[in-house]
Amino acid sequence: MNAGNRAARRPLIGITGRRFRLSLVEGSDERYGDRCMDTSMSDFATRVADAGGLPVHLSYDTDPEAICDWISGVLVSGGQDVHPSCWGGDTSVVRGLDPRTDPMVHDLQRDEYEIALIRAALERGIPVLGVCRGMQVLNVALGGTLVPDLAPGAVSHLSAETAPTDGDVDHLVSFVDGSIAAGLFDGDVVTNSWHHQAVDRRGVGVAVTGRTADGVVEAIEVPGHPVLGVQWHPEWMKSTDPTLTWVVREAARLMQRSGS
Repeated sequence: MNAGNRAARRPLIGITGRRFRLSLVEGSDERYGDRCMDTSMSDFATRVADAGGLPVHLSYDTDPEAICDWISGVLVSGGQDVHPSCWGGDTSVVRGLDPRTDPMVHDLQRDEYEIALIRAALERGIPVLGVCRGMQVLNVALGGTLVPDLAPGAVSHLSAETAPTDGDVDHLVSFVDGSIAAGLFDGDVVTNSWHHQAVDRRGVGVAVTGRTADGVVEAIEVPGHPVLGVQWHPEWMKSTDPTLTWVVREAARLMQRSGS
């Protein structure tokens, strides 16, 4: 491929999602109710495309090692809690439900897939952006643990009414100087929030680079690597969130360095 064609190519950004049965879809034909659907939030794909990337939705069946030979960026999306068996938590609290029939319960298959995908991407220097649950999976993939349930406090972290918006002034995130996150935002930033778990003990090489006033971790990074995790939902911010632009830009840089 000549230099002109390389310059014209847009980076492929792999986006993770979830799997559930069609019986969850209102009005679906009951004859196919036991069939499964792979789905991802379209907001991610839209924002990635707007930033110049080519969004690719990843199924659990997309081999993590093999797909990392093709994609230039990884976006691990939000969703249900990470299964406590992945991080040494209390497994007695796990509900005995099927994640394909209740998409908000633990999905160990998804956990294992995303952990393997993150590790494969890190081995190759592929940029990784973890969003909400995705940030927690990132920390777990590197050996970290989670807070199983945040206690109610002055800062509201489970604010469903503000999740598809820019949030409110009570949820202010402050960043560490010199971090990726600090470079993306001009000072502190107000974000939305929709989570009840959080990063606890950091994984190997993980640095906490953003917190709210109550100390809850809102951003993590792996210094020296194109890795960023944010606890809010940038795909639902009404204003343009630079984290999604960042992963596309870093993926493009990887393509340039590799000559692909």
